[in-house]
Amino acid sequence: MNTLTQDTASLSNAAPNASQNALALVGRLLLATLFILAGINKATGMEGTVGYIASVGLPFPELVYFGTVAIELVGGLMLAVGFKARLAAAALGVFTVMTAVIFHNDFSVQTELTLFLKNLAIAGGMFAVAAFGPGRYSIDRK
Repeated sequence: MNTLTQDTASLSNAAPNASQNALALVGRLLLATLFILAGINKATGMEGTVGYIASVGLPFPELVYFGTVAIELVGGLMLAVGFKARLAAAALGVFTVMTAVIFHNDFSVQTELTLFLKNLAIAGGMFAVAAFGPGRYSIDRK
């Protein structure tokens, strides 16, 4: 085994240090804040959100609305405190990809392309939390 392979192997087996755990917490909180605030915003503006959902042709826009508010608020709070964080992050990641595909798919409009790519980047962060866990500073502590 060469030195690079040995160094890589030892890094992958090493426990995260305090700086890494602090960064994991900051990352989780930044990601969670987006969803918590979006959920609160949607919860206080049902008519506009239901109209937007209906405008893209989704069936049962009221049901989709309530599901969206629930996943954003509950999933965001779970992620923030690190409770079942891998599950919450995976669900929010899938939700964010679906949102990008359904609502931001007109790439002839630069803003829509930017929103699509932003959603994919957020989903990437969620999938990283799902893959590597929430860090030590969480209820899950992994």
